[in-house]
Amino acid sequence: MANVKVKLFANLREIAQASSLTLAGDTVKDVLLSLTEQYPPLNELIFEAGEDVKLCGYINVFLNGNNIKHMEGLATILNNDDELGVFPPVSGG
Repeated sequence: MANVKVKLFANLREIAQASSLTLAGDTVKDVLLSLTEQYPPLNELIFEAGEDVKLCGYINVFLNGNNIKHMEGLATILNNDDELGVFPPVSGG
């Protein structure tokens, strides 16, 4: 099981009251599920409702700077010292 640094941004950071934390898991899905178990309010912001574990369409997750959508998605295998960035939708003007 890999130890991964998870960086949270915007309202995700505010809800967890932490900008980063270290979690363990074999895949991106494992780590994100661990995150939402620790911080239940994040669940509805990261995952779509339903039986299947699926990211909300507007959430972007980056592994070492690469979007997991261009990798194996939630099934992407993690290694020790990887870094996940979880980005909610951002608007500005």
